[in-house]
Amino acid sequence: MLENKDQSRTSLEELGEFGLIDHLTEHFKISQKTTIKGIGDDAAVLSFPDTQIVVTTDLLVEGVHFDLSYMPLKHLGYKAVMVNLSDVYAMNAMASQITVSIAVSNRFPLEALEDLYAGIQTACIHYKVDLVGGDTTSSTTGLVISITAIGDATEDKIVGRDTAKPDDLLVVTGDIGAAYMGLQILEREKAVFKVNPNNQPDLEQYAYIVERQLKPEARKDIVLLLASLEVVPTAMIDISDGLSSEILHICKHSGVGCNLYEEKIPLDPQVISTCEEFDLDSTTIALSGGEDYELLFTIAQDDYPKIKANPNFTVIGHVTEKSEGAHLITRASTKIPLVARGWNALQSE
Repeated sequence: MLENKDQSRTSLEELGEFGLIDHLTEHFKISQKTTIKGIGDDAAVLSFPDTQIVVTTDLLVEGVHFDLSYMPLKHLGYKAVMVNLSDVYAMNAMASQITVSIAVSNRFPLEALEDLYAGIQTACIHYKVDLVGGDTTSSTTGLVISITAIGDATEDKIVGRDTAKPDDLLVVTGDIGAAYMGLQILEREKAVFKVNPNNQPDLEQYAYIVERQLKPEARKDIVLLLASLEVVPTAMIDISDGLSSEILHICKHSGVGCNLYEEKIPLDPQVISTCEEFDLDSTTIALSGGEDYELLFTIAQDDYPKIKANPNFTVIGHVTEKSEGAHLITRASTKIPLVARGWNALQSE
């Protein structure tokens, strides 16, 4: 489908593990003053005086989290970094370093891994994070990527999932559901291609939602914006597994309930039109789709005047007492229990 026409191949066996690491990382430059020692030793050395460290790890497995028939390796490298940086920003912290470990089968030549690491490097440059270590090993089942992201923030700025309070406002950044609908387009075009390999996909009219699936952006800008507005959320989480799942995570960990208003959920027009094309309910997609990597957070009502005129934020509901439960208020003013139907990594087919 999205075939690389360059057929030059270099065997990984020629380089060996350490030669491969040296080759793939030789162009990465150190940009963070907190990076004392990066790649080349038994461990990275980082210095964080007077701050709290944030560390997060995600594992991406071929055939489970990504499909290389339509996911270019450069995009995959970029997205793999975004998945991890998003978790750091969801703590209201700033990311500074990553480590990258891969398991790779012998079907991948050096040039394929160069593409993967080019995407990783692009993410490092754009988000000003340093690659400071990792590991490589062989795989019998395809490509596996594990990235650890490290960041920091002062104690008074760190935000978790467990501190939302009744009467807080529920706020979301950007728009929701685009990544899932982009995936539906790609899966449809893959099916068409299998039937007729001469049929080339025309994705121009779906450019926004396809990009949201293949090349999402972590919301570093929101952390900086909240700081400039002097707003510290009372709780925060990133939207990776679906809006409903993330809201319920906050409710569970904070011991609260919530009311989410269907009419307030921000949807891009391309998401709405594509849902109509697929005969899908756009609210269901927004609640359950996942992989948007927007931020969901709660704020005290006193902070509402600071964000109300900002186009990056949409107030979609409010926090209630735990005894009231978590509900979706429909456009018809019907109150429906909120159920988590988002991504479950361990769910059987």
